[in-house]
Amino acid sequence: MIEGKTPDQRTPPSEEMSTTTQNQSPITKNETHNGAEDSVGVKRELDGREAEGAKPTKRPKVEEKETGEQQSVYKSGTIERGHIYFFYRPKVQLEEAHSIDDVKNFHMLLIPWPPAFSITEENASSSNNVNKTDPSLSEEAEMKVLAPGADAVPAPVTQSTTKQHYRFITVGKKKLPDPEGHGSGSRRKEIFWATVTAVGDDLGSLEKGLGEKTYDTKTRGTRHEAPSRLVARGAYAIVNTDAKMMSKRETHLGYHISHPKSSEMVDVQSSLGIYSASSFVLQVKNPHAPTTGPRQVRTKGADYPAWIMRDVFGAAAGKGQKERRGREPYGLRFASCETPELLEYEGAQLLLIAAREGEQGLEDSLAEGRGVALTKLEEEESHETVKQILQELSVDLEVFPSEPLKGEWI
Repeated sequence: MIEGKTPDQRTPPSEEMSTTTQNQSPITKNETHNGAEDSVGVKRELDGREAEGAKPTKRPKVEEKETGEQQSVYKSGTIERGHIYFFYRPKVQLEEAHSIDDVKNFHMLLIPWPPAFSITEENASSSNNVNKTDPSLSEEAEMKVLAPGADAVPAPVTQSTTKQHYRFITVGKKKLPDPEGHGSGSRRKEIFWATVTAVGDDLGSLEKGLGEKTYDTKTRGTRHEAPSRLVARGAYAIVNTDAKMMSKRETHLGYHISHPKSSEMVDVQSSLGIYSASSFVLQVKNPHAPTTGPRQVRTKGADYPAWIMRDVFGAAAGKGQKERRGREPYGLRFASCETPELLEYEGAQLLLIAAREGEQGLEDSLAEGRGVALTKLEEEESHETVKQILQELSVDLEVFPSEPLKGEWI
């Protein structure tokens, strides 16, 4: 079991990075209850914090600016991009998985990267040249910025290093919500719970968490868990819509898979709800809001600082403070992912709401050419070998089976 610590408090984002704060979540109370009912088995999967991640790097404490007034943190457009990896681990005492029934946990690994247009070949290859500016390279970077969807394209992985920031997210139902499926009620999309189970800056310790495990128990003796399997890899972007009405604002997480190729994606990927291209709406639960529904995740939740509780969820800043959103002192029950900071705290509870699948669906969700840009990028990256993909994560090809990347259960 890997235990992690919540990062220390951070100062709120500058007002210059935002426009208007969201004041209402697009999901209603009844929908939230029904969404919880869709999450059968979530508590069993997440209780005990069986995350295969690592301890996050402790960040220096900074003083928080407390004004007592709500500040705007919402920013429309791409708020993050990077590479996404999907893993599953077979159940205890099983060396292999031959169907989703043999899967113990299903995870998403997000590794954020700066946009490709901000990285030139010169400063990417040598840290000594970071401050040097070549006019021709600057012009090339400017052209990349002007290209449609450029803000959603992550910089390429230029070297193998364990020092990378990551977030490890456990999906409760052991699969992603299906854009073509239905939740409770014929008009509703599938809604699944997920939890941020690890946040860190060292992929080396993450590799240990993903590897095989052997441990002793008082009642069942020695138990063994086979190593996790990398089942898909691609690029992702998190985009906030620019809706005029605050209640219509949404956060979309869209991805396009490079490995395996779409022609090689068969039962193992489809069983886990992984499409070659897809997206879902992302919402974050207020950790101070009471748990509703018999199957909603019952964990402590993220230990967010006061500025997030105030500026994102609209919690009252102090006793007698009337400036809040919602009817309760804790503010809204759910909010869109107004800032990536919401994902930086272990225990953060997320709602994944199925949106659209396919390359056109990805473009419809991310808009402004971002889906097209991700599709083009992953077509290029699909030529990389499996060995190169595992080197990105600094993991050993001999330790982690690669068959799932070829569409095979193991």
